[in-house]
Amino acid sequence: MLVYFTNIMDSNSNNSRDNEYNLAIKNLFHGKVMERASAARQIGHFKDGRATNMLVRALNSEEDPVVINRIVEAMGEVNDAKATIVIVELLKRELEKQESEQDKSLLFLIVESLMKIGDKRALKHLGLLSRSCESDLKKFTEEAIECIDPHWKENLTENSKI
Repeated sequence: MLVYFTNIMDSNSNNSRDNEYNLAIKNLFHGKVMERASAARQIGHFKDGRATNMLVRALNSEEDPVVINRIVEAMGEVNDAKATIVIVELLKRELEKQESEQDKSLLFLIVESLMKIGDKRALKHLGLLSRSCESDLKKFTEEAIECIDPHWKENLTENSKI
């Protein structure tokens, strides 16, 4: 009897989680600004890889900076390497702007998300950001590079010998 009750509770818990997830996805695309931002954050907390494609679609269509920040943050929380290239593309677009026009909070979130994902494909692009004049951003980027590849200096030296 206890096993049956436990299975029912697990089933209800899964249904509830799926319902929350589906509602968050709906709000991510159809909600007002703060609903979209909240939905992105909630999706990140699920840490479910199936969310990556939805977050990418939302990022590609989103214009509000607050929501964009939350989507980037969620991608880091989901921790799926499929998001790396999309985040790197966002980084490139931000770096094309004059430094005074760059969104520093977005840059910090990009670095943090790439660090959480840990995909070495991001290293080259983070290297560009490590030349920033902004000392806090430069330091944080260097920490991210070190976190993604603790042996990056040796790897750089080996590659330059080739």
